[in-house]
Amino acid sequence: MTIKTKTILKNKFWIVEDEGVRIGTLSVAEDKYMFNSPEGTKYFNSERALKKTFGKDVLINEVTAEVEQDIAKEVYGYPTSTTPYNPLLDVQRKLPLFTKSDKSKSLYCAGYYIIHFDKGWVKSFCPKLITVERYEYQGPFKTDLEMKQALSKANGK
Repeated sequence: MTIKTKTILKNKFWIVEDEGVRIGTLSVAEDKYMFNSPEGTKYFNSERALKKTFGKDVLINEVTAEVEQDIAKEVYGYPTSTTPYNPLLDVQRKLPLFTKSDKSKSLYCAGYYIIHFDKGWVKSFCPKLITVERYEYQGPFKTDLEMKQALSKANGK
């Protein structure tokens, strides 16, 4: 078993892989670590406890080239699906916006969202601005984990 992490948000959110296969996600808030996998969620009160379970090198990232690319794929601290062009912030709605090319006129919202369509709440990563304008939504969220928590709360209502 070779556990490695891939940084999504520096010092906050990682994808956890075992020999190249994704087994879950890891996030940290207020010095507590949360490992989320298909088997469930585990909490760790310290980095030491986390390393005891996953190994001492769990937070050492060996995929440095991909990490550098992920850092460039942000708009105002929110992740994007592609390299963003023309970043701007809609201050009234607090939406980080971007285009996917230099000359594009289609605006996308950076980050994770949940959107309420006729069939119910659906998760979305970097939806078009027009979709967010037409439907009820919650977001933006900086991580997939935050979005999934909001989705389960919205579906529980």
